[in-house]
Amino acid sequence: MNLPKPYTKNDIQQDITAGLTVLVMLVPQGMAYALLAGLPPVMGLYAATIPLLIYALLGTSRHLAVGPVAMASILIYTGVSALAEPMSESYITLVLILTLMVGVLQLALGLINAGALIKFVSQSVISGFTSAVAIIIGMSQLGSFFGISMPSENQLIPLFTAFVQNVDGIHWPTALVGLISLVLLVTIPKFTRRLPVPLLVTAGTIAAASFWNLDAQGVAIVGDVPQGFPAFQVPDVSFPALQILLPTALTIALIAMMESLAITKTLAGRDSPPLNVNKELRAIGSANVIGSLFSAYAVTGSFSRSAVNHRNGAVSQVSSIVTAVGVIITLLFFTPLFYYLPQTVLAAIILAAVAGLINFRVLRKTFAVKPSDGVVWIVTFVSTLTIGMQWGLLVGVGVSLCILLNRISHPHIVELGWDAKNRRYVDVNRFDHAVRVPQFILLRIDARLHFSNVEYVEKQIESLIHEKDKESSRYHIVVDMGGVNDIDTMGITSMERMLHRYDDGDLTLRFVNVKGPVADLIDKAGWSERTRRAVFTISLDYYVKQHQPEQDYMI
Repeated sequence: MNLPKPYTKNDIQQDITAGLTVLVMLVPQGMAYALLAGLPPVMGLYAATIPLLIYALLGTSRHLAVGPVAMASILIYTGVSALAEPMSESYITLVLILTLMVGVLQLALGLINAGALIKFVSQSVISGFTSAVAIIIGMSQLGSFFGISMPSENQLIPLFTAFVQNVDGIHWPTALVGLISLVLLVTIPKFTRRLPVPLLVTAGTIAAASFWNLDAQGVAIVGDVPQGFPAFQVPDVSFPALQILLPTALTIALIAMMESLAITKTLAGRDSPPLNVNKELRAIGSANVIGSLFSAYAVTGSFSRSAVNHRNGAVSQVSSIVTAVGVIITLLFFTPLFYYLPQTVLAAIILAAVAGLINFRVLRKTFAVKPSDGVVWIVTFVSTLTIGMQWGLLVGVGVSLCILLNRISHPHIVELGWDAKNRRYVDVNRFDHAVRVPQFILLRIDARLHFSNVEYVEKQIESLIHEKDKESSRYHIVVDMGGVNDIDTMGITSMERMLHRYDDGDLTLRFVNVKGPVADLIDKAGWSERTRRAVFTISLDYYVKQHQPEQDYMI
């Protein structure tokens, strides 16, 4: 376990306080998220026991609060509800197989140190996907919230259409309980964060439903919640089920891991241990694998509960152990108390939780900084809403990678001029006062040179040379390689090709400011002595002064 050193009595007290605070938030949330996943509410409590203990032992983050979350729950419902009826035995079996697969995938990625693959999913994709999924989750809860019939869909248009068609059938007692609960869940935390609002709302509505017999008036309640700790049971795995569930398992494994990493980075302090992506994968993967053997469905880090854990002073994963023990005690002794809990209250808890996941401010900021990233956000968001979550994520990742490849294949190349005021060479297109050096074409490449961009680099240099041909027939072409950190075989071949093409009587092509590792690779290429003399490790400024005396433009 990752404990701070020293771990004092005061630290223990802080962990206990934080763990109990998360507990009162987790119990109603866990039951709500289980319903969102199409599972009996008690399975949300199962998911808050063994997985928490396993992560506490193996995880690297001291503040991450793992357990059932809205994102994984809706992904499970989307992937499994097409194969079996929610709440049925076959559905539960498939969910446990899916959880086992998610854990195995995460564990395998961590064992082969493949955590870096997660970096290829950009923040714009994650943000757009999360916002869209939050809207889908919210729409999917309107049935339970208003007491109307809603289809099992994971796309916005069918959900919205179904709601409009059934809006006349709203069950007003159910809607009233849900609206009161939602208002309390949203407004009270704005005035104070000390109160365990979800637990208070849960307790209050249970008392009200029991006293006024709301179930007799048509308000759907949770009903019997099994009492006791889940027994050890290996899911009945079949090869056809593995094949069908694999796409969903991959999606949940990656999204769950990205959520956890984002939370961990956000909450990390100065004294936090370095984040080890592969170790985190192994920890959460182990939690899901072992959890699936105790009827727990897929877990990951929770934004809201992790923030509460951190805010209440947690200093280690002992707080998670306290939370897990509290849930186990609840399972053993207190589940009968949830019999009269209205399902609309659980829907309200979900609506209040996912509202914070919709973030359009990020979109505005992204467009202001990098419009192409904003396009990725919108494409991911719209695709997820219209064609489904898995395809929406794939489309977003695909567009993001295409833009990345386009950037890589079109590196930044600038023409340099002399900045007399600051005594340096700068981009002539960015600085109006920059003066071109007579008889010189000065260029700078700001990227690695490799097979995907050498053709573009050659064309850019060639176009600049053709422009200069109109002005003079003799000049030096000097390429500043200070921004080139690496080069492959095709990059070296491209340099050699340009030297043979442009280094003649009227033109002189030179590469300067070449970094040591790049120069070492060029040495290994076996260039001729004449060609090798065109490569220098000296600075651009030094080279120009050696071949062009200072003139009026440098004053």
